[in-house]
Formats: sequence, structure tokens, C-alpha cells
Amino acid sequence: MRRAPVAAGAIVLACALALTACGSDSSGDTPELKVEGAFIPEPASDDMAAGFFLVRNGGGADTLSSVSSDIAGQVTLHSTKDGVMKEQDSFAVPANGELDFERGGNHLMFENLKRKPKEGDKVTVKLRFDKAGTVTVSFPVKAATYNPASDTSSHASH
Repeated sequence: MRRAPVAAGAIVLACALALTACGSDSSGDTPELKVEGAFIPEPASDDMAAGFFLVRNGGGADTLSSVSSDIAGQVTLHSTKDGVMKEQDSFAVPANGELDFERGGNHLMFENLKRKPKEGDKVTVKLRFDKAGTVTVSFPVKAATYNPASDTSSHASH
């Protein structure tokens, strides 16, 4: 008769330990992504545009592996170093860190535009991450000269 309470206690303890282990393992590895400050400057060209944004990650590392939008035939990832632009296959999103796409640095290129976005428009963009999956973001189209670094109101809420 004493076996039943001991067995039940052992099962409860095993379940509690298993849940604790699962919780601590997964929370450190799971990316917690937040996309902020997204925008597209109104393009001068009829067939190409650029896009910028910031990914904040409060969890485990991830990788931005592709981007798409219904406004473009394709969207490619680019880095810029020492004034030289280079297409990239992916970008790492560091654990508990940031991935910044900004003027003069990393950026998106919307190629083969199906329509030229105008200031005031919103463009739907799908960012695909290896672990977090697809994140859909609305990119507002800003003036061609817009620079969030000089717009103090854009970072006041961050």
C-alpha cells in the first residue's frame, strides 16, 4: 500500500523536473524578435527601391534568410562596407542583440518594382527567419531624404 503514494510522488517530482528543464532550455534558445523603425524612402527609380529597419532580439540567435514583398519581383539583402554594396544570402540576428538595416549599411533592395511606391504609401514586407518564421511588417514610404537619425521623434519611443 505504501508503493502508491511513493510512486505518485516520484511521478510528480519527475514531471516538475522535466517542465523546469524544458522551460530553462527553450527560453534561452528561442528568438524574441521585434522589428522597429521600418521605412522605404520614396525611390527616384521606377524599378528599384531600398528598405531599412531594426530587428531587436531579446532571446536566442536567429538568421534572417529571405525577404519578399508583393510590390517587387524580388527583394534582396545587401551589406555596405567601405562604400561597396554586396548582396548577402542571409544576416545573423545575435542573441540578445540587434540587426540594423540603415542608410549607408545593411539594407533591402526591392527589385523589378511592379509599381513605384509614393510617399505616404505602406508596403507589406515578409521577413523570413530560420527559427522565428515569417514576420510581416508594414513599411511606410517616407520622403526620399528621410533619415530617422535626424528625426528625434522616431526614436523617442524606443
